[in-house]
Amino acid sequence: MHANAGPTGPFALWNRPAPVYFKWLPVIIGLAVLFLPTYYDLSQSLWNTEENGHGPIILFVVLWQAWSYRAALLLAPSKTKPVLGWFLLVFGLLLYIAGRSQQVIVFEVGAEIPVLTGILLITLGTPTVRKLWFPLFFLIFLIPLPGFVVDSLTGPLKHYVSVIVEWILYSAGYPIARNGVVLTIGYYQLLVADACSGLNSMFSLSALGVLYMHVMQRTSVMRNTILLATILPVAFTSNVIRVLFLMLLTYYYGNEVGQSYLHQFAGIVMFSASILNHFMLDNLLGIPFPDRNRDIS
Repeated sequence: MHANAGPTGPFALWNRPAPVYFKWLPVIIGLAVLFLPTYYDLSQSLWNTEENGHGPIILFVVLWQAWSYRAALLLAPSKTKPVLGWFLLVFGLLLYIAGRSQQVIVFEVGAEIPVLTGILLITLGTPTVRKLWFPLFFLIFLIPLPGFVVDSLTGPLKHYVSVIVEWILYSAGYPIARNGVVLTIGYYQLLVADACSGLNSMFSLSALGVLYMHVMQRTSVMRNTILLATILPVAFTSNVIRVLFLMLLTYYYGNEVGQSYLHQFAGIVMFSASILNHFMLDNLLGIPFPDRNRDIS
């Protein structure tokens, strides 16, 4: 006699174990229902502005990093924290509801961090959260800066940019005068606008700098500290050079040239130069602060 092996033929498909990724399907559907409308709204509004145009890049980096650590989602649950997890999940959902209903985009986007962290703590535990800490942390750069933060920082940054540019050009013998954030050179008058404050490039370069440090995995604490501390000064300096370049361009070739495509091109060049300077600084710091040998055993 033969033991009953169960259904055969097409019915045997029902006996096959479902792929382990399928257990995440309800979670993925729930997250899509919540946050896809948010991303769609961002793509139609803030992500089309110069201030938040880096948003899609940040999202791509988060998805890339999460995919790189996808093996952590297949681990057996260990050291789960249901109380903390449910607290974070409920808090995140309430934050999302408040942000979505009141059109507070900071709350709506920021809710992703506690929601995702809470889900992981409930289902898989703290070891998985530790493995996925970087994509969770990097979501911070996806959150648009609140209006009051932008307003409080933009004014002082524009002032300091104007003062430094005036001092440099005056020291070089150019006929320049300043009234607040309005610079007059020769026959031309230029306003240092909000976009020239450097706040956007500071935020974007901070994200790229943190990503670079994570990818490179430098083991020297001093090297990482210096790299992190120089991100904002390098971004600010690059923006001063950009405004200085535009002032000289206007002085020698007129306002039409200074406000042409070269205006935008100068910003792209200075942003690229800031990234390059960060890489060069990292290599230079490798001389006094080399990486220690990693234990790969």
